[in-house]
Amino acid sequence: MSTQADSKVHAILVHGMGRTPVSMLLLSRRLRAAGITTHLFAYSAAFERWQSCLERLRKFIVQRTGDERFIMVGHSLGCVLTRGVLPKLEHAPDMAFLLAPPTRASSYAIKLSRWRLFRLLTGEMGQLLASQEFMDSLPPPTIPLHMYAGIKGPRASWMPFGDEPNDGILSVGEVQLGTLPLHLLPTIHTVIMNSRQVARDIVATVQHS
Repeated sequence: MSTQADSKVHAILVHGMGRTPVSMLLLSRRLRAAGITTHLFAYSAAFERWQSCLERLRKFIVQRTGDERFIMVGHSLGCVLTRGVLPKLEHAPDMAFLLAPPTRASSYAIKLSRWRLFRLLTGEMGQLLASQEFMDSLPPPTIPLHMYAGIKGPRASWMPFGDEPNDGILSVGEVQLGTLPLHLLPTIHTVIMNSRQVARDIVATVQHS
């Protein structure tokens, strides 16, 4: 990736549930190599509540971007947080890149939500991922979205997703948002952010925006 993106563009990276900012370090390094200034937001689904986490994310974005250009990059639950914070921002990002974003109540979360250990480990936010009412309440984004789904999850008639393409955690159908284009990648849910294609797409899109 030898070309350089505009050095005044910031990228706010928001990791997924049960992960830490460490999971976004490789993507961050690739974006920084192309001249994009990255900021990694950290949160704990087990110990934080939805609204307070959103407010902390809003302040994090404002403090690090000011009135400069920025983009959002989320993974899994980080995509839901990204969508949730957008209406709270006076200065909107140019665009958002959503990696394996749940856009409807996750069948995986619905099944696991019956287990007390899952509820303890994922807190309120984990429960929200199992609520179709909550997912429907997320406002439609008013900025350009670039959506990505993995398709290397197991497929068989006896598997949880049957023969439907999936990333091991979400089916492609659970990632699709309306008629928005969806980029399909040969990867699984937990490492989709490490795809070189994701980094290339972000850099190329920022350079041409």
